[in-house]
Parts: sequence; structure tokens; C-alpha cells
Amino acid sequence: MIQQKHTQIEQDLGVKKSTIIGPGLIVAATGVGAGDLVAALVAGTNYGLVFLWAILIGSILKFALNEGVGRWHLTSGKTILEGWRLMGKWATGYFGVYSVIWGFVYGAAGTASCALAMAALFPQLSLTQWAIIHGLLAFILVWWGKYKTFEKIMNVLIGLMFIAVVGSALLVIPQLGDILGTAVPTLPQGSLVYALGLIGGVGGSLTMASYGYWLQENKWKGPSFIRAVRYDSAIAYIVTGLFTISLLVLGAGLLYGTDVNISGEKGLVEFASILGNELHPSVRYLFLIGFWSASFSSVLGVWNGVPYLFADFIRSIRHQDISNDDLSKSKAYRFYVLWLTFPPMLLHFIGKPVGLIIAYGALGSIFMPFMAITLLYLLNKKKYVGSIDRHQWLSNIALGVSILLFIILTIIELKGIFFG
Repeated sequence: MIQQKHTQIEQDLGVKKSTIIGPGLIVAATGVGAGDLVAALVAGTNYGLVFLWAILIGSILKFALNEGVGRWHLTSGKTILEGWRLMGKWATGYFGVYSVIWGFVYGAAGTASCALAMAALFPQLSLTQWAIIHGLLAFILVWWGKYKTFEKIMNVLIGLMFIAVVGSALLVIPQLGDILGTAVPTLPQGSLVYALGLIGGVGGSLTMASYGYWLQENKWKGPSFIRAVRYDSAIAYIVTGLFTISLLVLGAGLLYGTDVNISGEKGLVEFASILGNELHPSVRYLFLIGFWSASFSSVLGVWNGVPYLFADFIRSIRHQDISNDDLSKSKAYRFYVLWLTFPPMLLHFIGKPVGLIIAYGALGSIFMPFMAITLLYLLNKKKYVGSIDRHQWLSNIALGVSILLFIILTIIELKGIFFG
């Protein structure tokens, strides 16, 4: 009876049991970087466990976005870039400009995060040296590696990240006794913007749009895989939610009610030392390994995933006859891997140009509402996706809430960029 039940589940999902978990975890892990670690730690430090609800809502909304991207690829037979092209040149044009600026700035920022963690573990090399090493390592793994190799390495990094951070949080749980009362869902005065930012930042970035290309690499094609994508996305954002909650617990358990402030990515290194002093010196290394794993999984995911989008963009504007399966072999894909790796190294020596950072922030603040709006439009067009999915109303509600949230965050971020 049990075996028959498992067989039925596999048939319902349309895949073998060994392949039910797909690239959703890779998308989620790529989207969780050092900035998300800082945000969750600061939330715990300043507000205790109050914002557990914000993390849960953020995970649900990112699940809806991720599932939407996957469902678009499966039901329409088109990539997300092809979908944006259907909406007009403005959509692909925006992405083209943003991807060039984003790649240049992120190529430096992502490797710098890795360098902070690694320099804390092995201070024999400088931050710049570690940053360059991580850029070159990501380049080698993507340039000469195959997708399955990339997937296996990412799964190892995800395992390290999860075990290190969740393991650290489990050690802190006994110290939560006095602050369990703060877990009641509320919105402390003056914390609305902070709460919205925490919701919007749970595992979300440009790399969410790469999900469909990773589905292709896993040979998940056609509507029969829709249930598998939902399962995959759910597992991914349950794990992401647990990871983010663990960081909230760490901040709340050790720093809530103290005068200690965590600020920026360097604050993660300082927090690792606090963990070592409060719990055990080995916990410092455990947390730094988690910090490094989160940072390098983001870098490696970007190096592999975003070039698909750029290659698809070039194929679209040049009307090239390149199949989806061959995008990763195209010149445009390899150009973008080079673009992520080598030009950004200059920023480690000369610093980040202010004008470029402003453009990066302004264009980036628009991306998440852009993706939510375009998905809502595309997934409700029968001429693109055939019959409308019977669960579409749930997706529409989640995407609608996401749009409202991201528009508010965009206005706040643009105001901060241009008006201080």
C-alpha cells in the first residue's frame, strides 16, 4: 500500500522520485546573500522575534514568483525573455540595460562578500586577493564545468549554509526564554518600511528569472511538470524561510535588548566573534562557514544563471537561430561570464563609481515589480499559455500583493537614492 502511494505521487508529479526536487533550491540559495543575512540579524537584534510573520509572508510571495516563472516556461514553451519580448521592446530594452550595469557592479559586490568571510577565516590574504580568487573560481567552475557539476557544488554549498546557520541557531534557542513573548505578530511604531524590506528581501533577486533555464537543464518541459515545479518551489522557500528565521533567532537570542548594533556585511564578521565568545570558539567558525557558503552560492548561481538571460536577450534582439538547449554554449553566454568576472576586478582597486551605483540601485529597484507585473500579465493570456490553470486565482492574488509591496519598496528606494 505504501509503495503504491509513493508510485501514485510520482505519477501525479510527472517525474521520477529521484528528480522531484529540482533547481528551486538553487534559485532560492542564489537569492539569499550577505545582505539578507544582515537584514534578518538586525531584525532580531532590534525587534526580537516580532518579524517572524514578515519572513513567512516573504517566503510565500517569493514562492508565487518562482512558481510563476516555472509555470510560464512549462505552459507557454517560451523563455521569460521571450515573454518579455511579447510585451514590447521596452521590456527587453530595460532588461538589456539593467543586465549590463548589474553584472558589472554585482561582479565586484558578490565576490567582496565572499572575501569578507574568507578573510576572517584565513587572514593570510587580503580582501582584494580573496575577492579576485572567488571571481576566478566561479569563472572556472562555470566556463569549463557542466550543469550537473554546477548543481552538485551548489547542493553542497546549500547544505553547508543550512547546517551552519540553522545549527548555530539551535544552540541559541535555550536563550530565547525571556523574549518568546516578542513572537506575537505586531508592527512596532516606525517599523513599517523595515518590515516591508524584510518581506521583499527573502530570497529574491534577478536570478529568480533564471529558474526556467535551470528547468530546461533538468529536462523539465511541458505542462506535466507543473505540479513538480510547485513542489520544488515550495521546498525551496520552506528551506529559505527556515534559514532566515534562524538568523532572526540568532540576532534575538544574543543581541536583543543590548546596545550592540550589526551594520553592513562587516557586521557579520563581528557577529561571528560574538557567537564565539558567548557560546564556543568553534561556533564562530561554524557561522563564518555559513556566511561564506551563502555568499559563494549566490556568486556561483549568478555566474551560471544570469548569462542564460543575457544570451536569450542577445538571441532575441539579433533574431538568432539558437535553441534553448544551446544557449549556454553561445558566444553571448560566455561573454557575460567574462563580463561578470574580469571588468569588476577594477572596482576592487579603484572603488565603486557613484554614478554607476545610482543607476544600479535605480534600475534594480524596478526589477521585482517589473517581474511580478509581467508574470501577472503573461500567465493570464490564453493565447500564450493555453488554458488558464485552475489555481491561477491564488497565483493572481499573490502576484497582486507582490506588485503592491514592490511598488511601495521601489518608491522608498528611489526616494532614498535621489533625495537621501
